[in-house]
Amino acid sequence: MKAFVDHDICIGCGQCEMICPAVFKLSGDKATVIQKPVATENEAGADEAAKGCPVGAISLS
Repeated sequence: MKAFVDHDICIGCGQCEMICPAVFKLSGDKATVIQKPVATENEAGADEAAKGCPVGAISLS
């Protein structure tokens, strides 16, 4: 699985990092993906973070 953050949409709230810090980290005022590809054991957390993003900036494939 791959995770993506749309920096044009991201508001830097940090929700994704709180939910899944193994995959997402705030860098400046935007979230970034730090695990490429997402490890199997972190896929559920990445999915939860994507669903929890208040602006829908995270996509998974």
